[in-house]
Amino acid sequence: MLYVIATPIGNLEDITLRALRLLREADVIACEDTRHTRKLLTHYNITTPTISYHEHNERERAAELIARMQNGATIALVSDAGTPLISDPGFRLVVEAIERGIAVVPVPGAAAFVTTLMAAGLPCEEFLFLGFLPSKASARRAKLQAVANLESMLIFYEAPHRLIVTLQAIREVLGNRRCVVARELTKLHEEFLRGTIVEVLTEVRQRDIKGEFVLLIAPPDREQAAEQSVRTISIADEVAELMRLEELDSRQALKRVARQRGISKSEAYRQLLQAKSKP
Repeated sequence: MLYVIATPIGNLEDITLRALRLLREADVIACEDTRHTRKLLTHYNITTPTISYHEHNERERAAELIARMQNGATIALVSDAGTPLISDPGFRLVVEAIERGIAVVPVPGAAAFVTTLMAAGLPCEEFLFLGFLPSKASARRAKLQAVANLESMLIFYEAPHRLIVTLQAIREVLGNRRCVVARELTKLHEEFLRGTIVEVLTEVRQRDIKGEFVLLIAPPDREQAAEQSVRTISIADEVAELMRLEELDSRQALKRVARQRGISKSEAYRQLLQAKSKP
């Protein structure tokens, strides 16, 4: 049997009694990082053996764990924090267990994007969770363009070193929507930044960026949605905005825009001249 168990995203008290019982009863716990999970297990005096299961050994380890379950073992699958399979490893193991008739039992608990929704103050009747955007600028832009006209809240995860460039890309493709950026959820320094994308960008540029982030992007209002359906921000407007907000010169701003759009500097310059030539 395979138990897929959600664990705390920060505060160790955010775990269910059922999850604790099953972690104690399992024959082995499959973890992203055994050292990280050991902190949780030690806190609750759980002595169940652990084994690593992460993106780099998933193929080999899944076969090993399947064989153990076929011989009667009970496996508990956890991620470093939150719910397994939500931008974390585990999909291969779950699919292979199902294919072999092994029972897969979900044990619900914390998830970072759900926790953010609870305190965001944005309408959340309908939303689309997209996980991490692609790291390559052109692929990131294409992904955003594919959802630009949806009238749903969009949810992303992001690492600290990519937060600013991701917010810039979102603003450029989706417009200056309302947003919430959350970090250090359930921890001592939990923080929610609320405002327009430009306002939040201005704030995060002024600080040392630490922690993993959840980004909630509100749906466009009707007027913004109509505008977005016929145009996106021009290169000329974007260069001007970067020069104003970040005090860049025109060359630096154009270089930044080209990188964000995944095009060459010469192509960006050509589009800039073309935009300026229009009446």
